[in-house]
Amino acid sequence: MADEKLAKLREAVAGLGQISENEKSGFLSLVARYLSGDEELIEWAKIHTPTDEVVVPYDALESSPEDIEATKKLLDKLAVLKLNGGLGTTMGCTGPKSVIEVRNGFTFLDLIVIQIESLNKKYGSNVPLLLMNSFNTHEDTLKIVEKYANSSIEIHTFNQSQYPRVVADEFLPWPSKGKTDKDGWYPPGHGDIFPSLMNSGKLDLLLSQGKEYVFIANSDNLGAIVDMKILNHLIHKQNEYCMEVTPKTLADVKGGTLISYEGRVQLLEIAQVPDAHVNEFKSIEKFKIFNTNNLWVNLKAIKRLVEADALKMEIIPNPKEVEGVKVLQLETAAGAAIRFFDHAIGINVPRSRFLPVKATSDLQLVQSDLYTLVDGFVTRNSVRTNPSNPSIELGPEFKKVGSFLSRFKSIPSIVELDSLKVSGDVWFGFGIVLKGQVTITAKPGVKLEIPDGTVIENKDINGPDDL
Repeated sequence: MADEKLAKLREAVAGLGQISENEKSGFLSLVARYLSGDEELIEWAKIHTPTDEVVVPYDALESSPEDIEATKKLLDKLAVLKLNGGLGTTMGCTGPKSVIEVRNGFTFLDLIVIQIESLNKKYGSNVPLLLMNSFNTHEDTLKIVEKYANSSIEIHTFNQSQYPRVVADEFLPWPSKGKTDKDGWYPPGHGDIFPSLMNSGKLDLLLSQGKEYVFIANSDNLGAIVDMKILNHLIHKQNEYCMEVTPKTLADVKGGTLISYEGRVQLLEIAQVPDAHVNEFKSIEKFKIFNTNNLWVNLKAIKRLVEADALKMEIIPNPKEVEGVKVLQLETAAGAAIRFFDHAIGINVPRSRFLPVKATSDLQLVQSDLYTLVDGFVTRNSVRTNPSNPSIELGPEFKKVGSFLSRFKSIPSIVELDSLKVSGDVWFGFGIVLKGQVTITAKPGVKLEIPDGTVIENKDINGPDDL
């Protein structure tokens, strides 16, 4: 049955003119693995907590050389790659998420470019920036990158693969059934970074420039900056792969974690956990760290493994309904590749290296006085003594960036805030200070305006009388 399905699919894929032969074979090999059901199930009893040799504490890393020449030597072996395939649709924006303005009028992409420029300028190095786009963000990104034409850094863009969505009941590619616009296709997750880097020619280009490592991170993680201590450690210890992990909080219980399994380090995702152990997986006691998706990978090792077709990452089936049609997307994650590389490690990094902006509540944090911006680096305000950030929950009125920004005359001071919950039609004036635990609820049909200069500490506000 599986063989019949695959044969029919193969025939249909052969007729798709919009994608390359590499994409066709990559897609078919993913489907063949999925249909054969060769997913290795995790045996719970074999899971071990990794030692400090496998997940190295950040404080145990040697400090990187102070000397400018030695630092330049290290940096000249590095390329930075940002995952730029995501759209800002969840935050109500059109186009690539990386062009949302984060602070002082700068976008994610502006900050990334400024950071690398200041590094190259300081050390006389040549760290290039690569952007992996998807077919959704490709054209917009090419236009956006033009504004950096006079910048001193080399910027390369390339596309990750474009795979056809599979119509679930017939198991045929949707484009071959007449769905030829963008909705007929999908980008197959960031695990696709390794073959795409190779197929685009960028991998060989980097190797020809003497680059040895690539630092990969999500473009919306403001904490994912080049770290000399990590780079120095990897080059000295010859680690082919490093995943940055950080201590879990209750907000990260679903994040993948690193385990030792049958003598190798491996990523364990919630989807792989047997139902009986899901609560154990989510507990902070047993699994104390989670994957930030900041990855450092040796370029020669990528080439070796892609050429050998050895990167068989766990398949993530993603069923969706698009325009009333049930479709299936098969994806992979870059973190799952860790078990195929030699001397792979995790490094348990400070929480400051994980500052993703997934929603407007995250935007409120980074636009507030909790952070400052210097040379493109977003740095936490040392005045705040609590190591964790305030938890912020904003109602649906704040979900889109445009409406979020219009509801604040200025972003409130939150250095002394523990938690904030806002629901209903709430509007904030200038110079507001929030401290402790604050809840602001506008009753249905009522517009609640918080006046300029208001200080709210440990209070529930349900109307103007409570101010």
